[in-house]
Amino acid sequence: MAVNRKITSIFFLFCTALVCSGQVVSAACHSFSTSIKNGAYAVASSDGTITLSCNQDIQFVPASIIKIPTALVALQVLGKDYRFKTEFYQDAENNLYIKGYGDPFLTSEEVFQVVQTLQLRGVSHINTIIVDSSSFQLSRQPPGRGVSDNPYDAPVGAMAVNFNTVGIRVAKNRNVSSDEPQTPTLPIMQNIGKKYRRGHYRINIGQKEKNLEPLMARHAAELFRALQKKAGIPGEGDLGMGIVPLDARLVYSHRSSKNLEEVVRSCLRYSNNFVANLVYLVSGAEKYGYPATWEKSKSAAYEVLTGLLGDEIYSEIKQIEGSGLSRQNKVTARAMIELLTVFKKHIQLMPRKQGVLAKSGTLEGVYSYAGYLTNGNPFVIILNQEKNKRDQILRRL
Repeated sequence: MAVNRKITSIFFLFCTALVCSGQVVSAACHSFSTSIKNGAYAVASSDGTITLSCNQDIQFVPASIIKIPTALVALQVLGKDYRFKTEFYQDAENNLYIKGYGDPFLTSEEVFQVVQTLQLRGVSHINTIIVDSSSFQLSRQPPGRGVSDNPYDAPVGAMAVNFNTVGIRVAKNRNVSSDEPQTPTLPIMQNIGKKYRRGHYRINIGQKEKNLEPLMARHAAELFRALQKKAGIPGEGDLGMGIVPLDARLVYSHRSSKNLEEVVRSCLRYSNNFVANLVYLVSGAEKYGYPATWEKSKSAAYEVLTGLLGDEIYSEIKQIEGSGLSRQNKVTARAMIELLTVFKKHIQLMPRKQGVLAKSGTLEGVYSYAGYLTNGNPFVIILNQEKNKRDQILRRL
């Protein structure tokens, strides 16, 4: 009996040591076998030491939890008080030139405030409106972006208003009008809305369009023209794209009413792909110089994250865009735990899910959570499987 008790004690101590070092991977996976067919999870102590995990070193498609490294890089490069800019120029013929730098929150309300500010700065007449998008030189739209009319597939560019979406109402007689009081009915709304039946819609302006830059510029110029008229500023002329001429004078350099901390909080809460990718692109441009490119943003992420996490952990992260739309994004549970440990100083920006602070991620066949348990310890769940079992796993954790 004494021998048996001694063996039992040794076995208990051996198992305890393994659990504390996070090495009981097979047992941890087995205990979740009904929930995890292809995926991983990890839980860590407050200092980031993994205490329980399953498949922690295997890369999986993360979906929108990749917005956490996007946010972390932006906060490191730009700073929490950074504000996106848009510049306004006017020439001798009272033509207005708008040069965008990727502000993701140029909503109708913000644009109307800009128009009123232009008035106060002496702009009493606006003829032709030209949008200058030269601060971005993108080889492609975000990888993984679909061609649906859903807002989460909205295209990105240097100059965009209302998240590159329109809110429309289609009446019984097929008449199309704006579905929000702050936004006038624009020609682009009427053109897009022709194919829809009676109802209320929020639609991204890109859909199946291939030549997106002129379309985004047209949308922005139409909104400025409509709000120019609302403000009582006279003038008529063409709407289009172009470059700010050398003889045009800078009238106003607008800074967003939201600082980066507010932008990140909103992005994580509503999981806005459009906002995330603009934050990602501007981070690269501000670090290495405009124009913004995907390559500069990837380099910025590499430099920041290797500095924070080290080369070994960063090698477990593959990020090719900022939102999580692409299935080419990959990450391990271990790398996400390291990211969350560093991100904890920004924990107040995380949304609340299922009673904990967590960011969710969802694609077809991809279900993830990453965040902090009620005791503040980081956790991650990444499932690449048919059935969504992340809530059941979270409840057990």
